[in-house]
Amino acid sequence: MGYVAVIVVVSVIAWAILARNRLVRLRVRSEEAWRDIDTQLKRRWDLIPTLVEVVKGYAAHEAETFRRVTEARGLAVDAGSPREQAFAEDRLKTSLRSVFLLVEEYPQLKANENFLGLAGTLEEIEDAVQRSRRYYNAVVRDLNTAIEIFPSRVIARLFRFVPREFYLLPGEEQRQAPKVSWT
Repeated sequence: MGYVAVIVVVSVIAWAILARNRLVRLRVRSEEAWRDIDTQLKRRWDLIPTLVEVVKGYAAHEAETFRRVTEARGLAVDAGSPREQAFAEDRLKTSLRSVFLLVEEYPQLKANENFLGLAGTLEEIEDAVQRSRRYYNAVVRDLNTAIEIFPSRVIARLFRFVPREFYLLPGEEQRQAPKVSWT
């Protein structure tokens, strides 16, 4: 009977070690995924002043638009949590749209090689941000699930693992399926 007890104790300890290691791996992957998002956002933030300067050369009288872009960029750079970051990035995207609306008023700007190159790079960065965001949210989902399900929940609480925030764009939390009525 003593061997059975030893096997049970060893099995429980082995399971606890494996469960903790899985939680650690998921936490590290989520931190890495967040750093990837941050890297892509920094690339965008670094590109924006150059883009604004090129457009300013054609539309210098649009100072208010450029001020809003600069202010939104500053808020995005200073944002901390995924929720703050998402709101700041949404504001930045909105202000950048106003810059691209200006481009429509200046056909010669649309043909400017510098502007076209910057716009293309910005589009590539946007795609990279979206890919990074999806990956981050998938890893956070896996981590949060592992923290909440039994029996790994016991290990998570014992070692103080906490769920991470998803990187949701403004309005995504409230989205619901539309109600359809046939009457």
